[in-house]
Amino acid sequence: MDHDNMKNDDKTAEEKAIDDWLPITAARNATWYHSAFHNVTAMVGDAVLSLPFALSELGWGPGIVILVLSWIITLYTLWQMVEMHEIIPGKRLDRYHELGQMAFGEKLGLWIVVPQQLTVEISTCIVYMVTGGKSLKKFQESAFPNSKSIRTTYFILIFGSCHFILSLLPSLNSISGISLAAAFMSLSYSTIAWTASLRKGMYQENVDYSYRDKTTSRNVLNFLSAMGDVAFAFAGHNVVLEIQATIPSTPEQPSKKPMWKGVKVAYIIVALCYFPVALVGYFVFGNSVDDNILITLENPNWLIALANLLVVFHVIGGYQIYAMPVFDMIETYLTKQKKFRPSIPLRMAVRFTYVVITMFIGMAIPFFSGLLGFFGGLALSPTSYFLPCIIWLNLVKPRRFSISCTGSLLMVLAAAGGLSTLISSYNTYKFFS
Repeated sequence: MDHDNMKNDDKTAEEKAIDDWLPITAARNATWYHSAFHNVTAMVGDAVLSLPFALSELGWGPGIVILVLSWIITLYTLWQMVEMHEIIPGKRLDRYHELGQMAFGEKLGLWIVVPQQLTVEISTCIVYMVTGGKSLKKFQESAFPNSKSIRTTYFILIFGSCHFILSLLPSLNSISGISLAAAFMSLSYSTIAWTASLRKGMYQENVDYSYRDKTTSRNVLNFLSAMGDVAFAFAGHNVVLEIQATIPSTPEQPSKKPMWKGVKVAYIIVALCYFPVALVGYFVFGNSVDDNILITLENPNWLIALANLLVVFHVIGGYQIYAMPVFDMIETYLTKQKKFRPSIPLRMAVRFTYVVITMFIGMAIPFFSGLLGFFGGLALSPTSYFLPCIIWLNLVKPRRFSISCTGSLLMVLAAAGGLSTLISSYNTYKFFS
């Protein structure tokens, strides 16, 4: 029997109708390649362009170690989440908070997961609004250098306007085409960044790889901040279970098989995006690299314009991927708790309001991306690095040897979580100072 049918046996016709309407559970016909490009879109953001700068604050040895460890650790915790999606036979945990409720109880699970997940998803959507607007502005300045300058807020408004249409796509499955295009764009602008850097490197002389600041205390704080930048670049776990929920499942072919296949492909693409950009960018420019490598490259203008345009197309898809679970939470609450009838007007009201709020905050605080370290330190690192390990220990209860191995890893990840608090505090201090 299909796992989805087994899960629905205890539900009323009304509950089934609502589940068929909600964006996460509306369609379950995705495949492993949907998993691959959804995960690439969720993980690879414009943060990849700041990795050379992060490496310049970490140094060669620590930087490479932290980069590789982040890739391995987040792949491991992602595997845990994929495995736990159907940890209860016949029941699918389609949302991150459902996994939290299974591990910690109905109420406590919600309080542990939902605030952190919403913090990540909403702040990411706002940052993508700002990033989309700024990248449009950079495209205009590079492609039309003699044109009249336009304020960033207008570009954010232009970028946000397209989401009024795209947000009406009913389900996570329905944005597959947008997500595929976004994943391709992320690979494209990453490739432009490192190949253009490599070409420019042929003319670079006297590259300095020493730490940027002269004082030890400042370099230590920069080191912590750079660790946060790397950690945030690898954190896309907040939408993983929702992505897996779109894949069909049977006892013979559980959803974790195609999902894990897609994750492995996604992580290969992530490595192809992150490692060349970080290593080549730092190798070519050393500690003179800017926090966005496209700024350091400067020319040729047409290539920088193209890269910024690709960033715009990517964050359009990224916004939709992170917004869809928020839409799902709000629509679930309104239809199941407040008993609103599932309808197009309800969907329009919810989604238009969300787009307006995130766009307005982005326009009012165009430097919001500077606070991503703060929000990431509070929620993004925990939900990607060590919360999956805690839930794994709680639900799977591995044998002694496995507990020892997993416990050791958990302590490492918990230490990273402790550092994330320092990172968020420092980023906030640096932002306002």
